[in-house]
Amino acid sequence: MIRVWLVMLVATLSSGAAWAQGGSDVAGTVSPREPVEVGRRNDFRTLGGYPFQDLSSTVRDMQNLAYAMQLRDYCADARLPDEFVRVQLARFSLITAREENCRTLLDY
Repeated sequence: MIRVWLVMLVATLSSGAAWAQGGSDVAGTVSPREPVEVGRRNDFRTLGGYPFQDLSSTVRDMQNLAYAMQLRDYCADARLPDEFVRVQLARFSLITAREENCRTLLDY
């Protein structure tokens, strides 16, 4: 097990060293110390036509989905008091920035 880990470590380090020595086609095209204005996106960061969202919005959607599924169970469970379910829905509304109720949970 340790041998496998060491082989993987050496392979990772050697590939990283090769990249740092100029294994990339774009090496040296942009100065790493070039100042960038805050709030301005450079041309290389535009995502026009990119079909996928950024990772943080995907994670947020997945977390909201999991929370909505739990809240659906709360809504369906007649043993839970209505006030408890209302408080949980109000908390979820703060996260999603929209008015949530048992019916709106079907959107997730």
